[in-house]
Amino acid sequence: MRVPRCMSSQHPDNVTSPFFAEDTTLGGEDEIREAYYAFSHLGCEEQMWDHEGKEVDNFVVKKLLTKYERFFEDNKLGEDVFLTLRVPNPTVEKGEAKILLETLESIPRSFDIAKLFYQEDISPIFEVILPMTTSSKCLNRVYQYYKNFVVGKQNKLFFKGDITIAKWIGEFKPREINVIPLLEEKEHILNAHNIVKEYLKNKKVDYQRVFLARSDPAENYGSTSAILINKIALQRLQELAEQISVDILPIIGAGSAPFRGNFKPTNVDNCLGGYPSVQTFTIQSTFKYDHPEEKVKEAIDEIKRRKRSEPITVDEERCLEIVARISKEYRKQIQILAPLINQVATYVPQRRRRKLHIGLFGYPRSLGKVSLPRAIVFCASLYSIGLPPEILGINMLRDEDIEYFRSIYRGFENDLKDALCYFNKDVLKILPSSLTKRLRLDIVEFETNEEHERATNQIINRLKKEQFSDMQELIIEAAQMRKFLG
Repeated sequence: MRVPRCMSSQHPDNVTSPFFAEDTTLGGEDEIREAYYAFSHLGCEEQMWDHEGKEVDNFVVKKLLTKYERFFEDNKLGEDVFLTLRVPNPTVEKGEAKILLETLESIPRSFDIAKLFYQEDISPIFEVILPMTTSSKCLNRVYQYYKNFVVGKQNKLFFKGDITIAKWIGEFKPREINVIPLLEEKEHILNAHNIVKEYLKNKKVDYQRVFLARSDPAENYGSTSAILINKIALQRLQELAEQISVDILPIIGAGSAPFRGNFKPTNVDNCLGGYPSVQTFTIQSTFKYDHPEEKVKEAIDEIKRRKRSEPITVDEERCLEIVARISKEYRKQIQILAPLINQVATYVPQRRRRKLHIGLFGYPRSLGKVSLPRAIVFCASLYSIGLPPEILGINMLRDEDIEYFRSIYRGFENDLKDALCYFNKDVLKILPSSLTKRLRLDIVEFETNEEHERATNQIINRLKKEQFSDMQELIIEAAQMRKFLG
């Protein structure tokens, strides 16, 4: 099995709407077109199909094969290009729990559609991503439910002496699916190797994919902490692969904002060098739509050309000590900033049609006693006022930490420069002094993006005067200069 290097995703972090979109907020048929565009024009081998937190089209396979027949005749869905479902996690998302069951039931139906199209047995969908995984039990519930209740029911009789369900409506295939854990919290990312080891017991697999979040740990513990946490996890996963003789193939969910990974068409070389053992990188919306198409295609081609290798060796004890120090300070600073972040967040435009979960911002992140918007809106809010979130908490870095960081992550200074060019000194006038005296801006030399500074000046002035009528337009203007929303 050829495991993709590039996974197109539906993260709503773009400023510019794609040419095929009917509206600035993507949804419905737009996302069908998006999947085809990612496959056929950009060269992504995989499309994540997100069932979490939004209305979704369960007939995506049928629509792709019938609308773009010629392309999929030459590029088989399930063999050459791949559709991977991201499903709700019933352990956490009780309000969407039954969407998981509906989604799993759609997999055999998609198989039947592909069989009619290709005239052979091809599974167009055989993997699902489970977000907020906390244990192997979460994974096994999805795996066993599909195996025993979706497929397993085909051998049951309707009543004594009658035919089986399979005889009535046909076989259910594929017989099993792969479940990919998506780990988002520090303790679970650091425990990824144990979760995967337990899950793989008594399973014969050729490989196992593991999805490490990059944005959520950055929002929860600071961007620098997120890098170190992921590096430890990647090292531990490699050790597990060698121990159990199974290929562990990591996915990393890096976005284009420096805070969320700085993974953009102009920076793929640094990211590939920073995470050499990662097999699959997410190609998020701003990567696809806020840069010239040719540059995007070149970057994707470069990712596909490069082969994964061994992870960078890190001193786990040292890294964890740095994480503890930074994240404690970072969380203190976020508690101070939370009211301002939440105020600005209400004006950040939506880019996908998502249903609101419980909570003001929909699927909120809690940090201590405060709730925050999700990572993209969180980032957009801070960049929009000229306060790059990368600088939060790093006042706790010692000189020796910085030297060590440079040695294990060569993109450290580059990322910080890319972030600090969006710093606006006037933001200090609207921040409490208890925070301003703790900010550190001297680790790298940087040049201010003057156009972005002018745009954020206007946002800062609106906040001072409590005039919000054109706030969203100004947020979009600043985002256009950054080439990402958040």
